[in-house]
Amino acid sequence: MVLPAGVYRADHVGSFLRPKAVLQARESVANGQSTLVDLRNVEDECVADVVKKQIGAGLRSITDGEFRRAYFHLDFLQHLSGIEIRGQTGLIRPHGFSPPVLAVTGKLGHPKPIQVDDFNFLEKAIANAGGNATTKVAIPSPTMVHFRGGRASIDIEAYPDLDPFFEDLARVYQEELDSLYQAGCRFVQLDDTNLAYLCDPDMRKAAQERNEDLSVLPRKYVELINKAIEKRPADMKIGIHLCRGNYRSKWFASGGYEPVAEVLFKELNVDAYFLEYDDARSGDFKPLRHLPDHKVVVLGLMSSKKNTLDDKQEIMDRLRQAAEVCPKGLDQLCLSHQCGFSSTMEGNELTEEEQWAKVRLEVEIAKEIWGEDLSK
Repeated sequence: MVLPAGVYRADHVGSFLRPKAVLQARESVANGQSTLVDLRNVEDECVADVVKKQIGAGLRSITDGEFRRAYFHLDFLQHLSGIEIRGQTGLIRPHGFSPPVLAVTGKLGHPKPIQVDDFNFLEKAIANAGGNATTKVAIPSPTMVHFRGGRASIDIEAYPDLDPFFEDLARVYQEELDSLYQAGCRFVQLDDTNLAYLCDPDMRKAAQERNEDLSVLPRKYVELINKAIEKRPADMKIGIHLCRGNYRSKWFASGGYEPVAEVLFKELNVDAYFLEYDDARSGDFKPLRHLPDHKVVVLGLMSSKKNTLDDKQEIMDRLRQAAEVCPKGLDQLCLSHQCGFSSTMEGNELTEEEQWAKVRLEVEIAKEIWGEDLSK
């Protein structure tokens, strides 16, 4: 089986631990001691360096490490008109982390491209590093604008009915994807917590308390994502990462994929799925039986939350166990860590050295399973 362009047997979700220079530069800007231009210059240097490190570790899908973001989703979504960041969600179990929330305060719009400048810099950095690699852009899924706040977070005057809201949300994503395509981007990953959260009993209960219809909501989200990506040209591939929370090595949700599996695999029109499978919270591999013949899953069997190396033989055994469920076996699978190493700028509880050792082990395992060419 030929993998979708931009997907590799040893792959990754996208974020890496922020270098101290980036964190210090951000703090300096917050304290009024330097400018955003100064921060951008520091980020440029660090992005160029992390590109070299990814290539050196054996990866062929290359990101900017999300070094230009504090949060994987807010730093993107705040550039859409009609969206504000305000307040907190309230404590999210089981660890008491309370991120800011999004509020839709007016009609949604896409006043200018959000990721194009970052993409262009990343392309040049890869070329300068001499890498034969794919430039991957990771952006938050459009569902991130709706799930945590629901109807209450969307201005009733701007959107008395939610159908136009979902239409506008899909449209602004279409415009961003078009701007990226015109710049040369051919692989985009959507980062989505909400389809995974809908597998968690407590989060399902909370959604019901917000008057969400759980028999309808997963399909509504799939329809939203499909609409958002429907105008992409055939040579732009889309992946989706389902996440159960990733903050300083902590998690927020549990539950296997079964509640959303059929709609996820059979109705969502993406090319690849990046799925968490690093521990028992993710359930078993049975939901993979719904995987269509032409799609692939990047199995997040390895853990970005732990500072110790995963057990090589255990990862290989689990890959083969998952392959027994997939219609085309190992041909439909790739390997990654369950999430990025730094979904927020604070990062998970490990060192940069430990991070790269884990990436190198992943590449080693992939080559042992599938061979030296990670694109096949």
